[in-house]
Amino acid sequence: MSLTGAAEAALPVMIEDLRGYVEIETPSDDRPSLEKGLSWLDGLVADRLGPAASSTLVPGGRYGDVRVLEYAGTDGTAGTDGIDGTAGTSAEPVLLLAHYDTVWPLGTLDTMPFAVHDDRITGPGVFDMKAGLVQALWAVRIARAAGLALPPLRLLLTGDEEIGSPVSRSVIERAADGARAGLVFEAAGPDGEVKTARKGVGMFRLDVDGVEAHAGLDPTAGASAVDELARAVLALHAARDLDAGTSVNVGVVGGGTRSNVTAGHAWCEIDVRVSGDAETARIDGVLAGLRPHHPDATLRVEGEWNRPVMERTPATARLYELARTAAAGIGTDLAEIAVGGASDANFLAARGLPVLDGLGALGAGAHARHEHALVPGLVRQTALTAALLHALA
Repeated sequence: MSLTGAAEAALPVMIEDLRGYVEIETPSDDRPSLEKGLSWLDGLVADRLGPAASSTLVPGGRYGDVRVLEYAGTDGTAGTDGIDGTAGTSAEPVLLLAHYDTVWPLGTLDTMPFAVHDDRITGPGVFDMKAGLVQALWAVRIARAAGLALPPLRLLLTGDEEIGSPVSRSVIERAADGARAGLVFEAAGPDGEVKTARKGVGMFRLDVDGVEAHAGLDPTAGASAVDELARAVLALHAARDLDAGTSVNVGVVGGGTRSNVTAGHAWCEIDVRVSGDAETARIDGVLAGLRPHHPDATLRVEGEWNRPVMERTPATARLYELARTAAAGIGTDLAEIAVGGASDANFLAARGLPVLDGLGALGAGAHARHEHALVPGLVRQTALTAALLHALA
């Protein structure tokens, strides 16, 4: 049976696995729910892949824990769908990365239940990114059943991606060491593309302190923090360079106390996206160079670059070509795409690892009420991942 045929045969059970996974709600900010979700996942992984050679749990504190599982490679002697079998496997593991937390608050399932309507599967987190992990597990399972060689696998399950990976980042970076490649099961591009480049993300806050005064009785006595903030916002938005792939957005602002009081404090939150290190350095300079207009006002910038740039390196380009060839072997065209959003794949790329992201669900609506995964996508992505893993053996 072909890999595609095997994925089609497994589809009813895959959908039930996905149902069970989605119906275990795992909001990023609810520690008990995350514990329950990871416990359920431990059982699913064991059922589908068998016991791991090693299993490590990294405590997440008030966030979700991180599970790291190691699986030995397998030898195969026969190819499937035009991909030649190999004798023996690489000693370097392939890193499979997925997060189990979602943006949806506890109780969302009551108004957004798991459902399958024709080719659409709905439910909180089904697209971002619970279908991706189910596909990954079944890809390994059907490749093993087909007798294909597979490389050693290092599976990471993280519970804090949607809030910036404060705990899992260091675990992800360590897991990249000694790995051959990274495969990330975030949702695919709009037309099923894999993601070979992602922008870096900076999240910053600007606080402005002014001097309060009565705006009517003595309009010149104070130093308006709101006025200073407005000037800074204009300077920040002027720093964007879309041709260079850089966006700067002040998305949240606040300040002042009453309309008849010169504002003593104001603030804003800033989102920055960049496509390269040169633009990262330029924006750092812009932020450091912000100066108050009024001599009695002060400006303070806090924040960080939450995700480094995921550049399309030559190594990632070679990995993509390998994936494209593997896809062709099962009758699938595989395109690539660069996107503005970031993921944990950015951390892997920054460690020098060749990375393919977007091997997860086909569908749409991440973080939105119309979130959905497509049933045919489960088959396509599972077969594609199985073929790619074999090609990496």
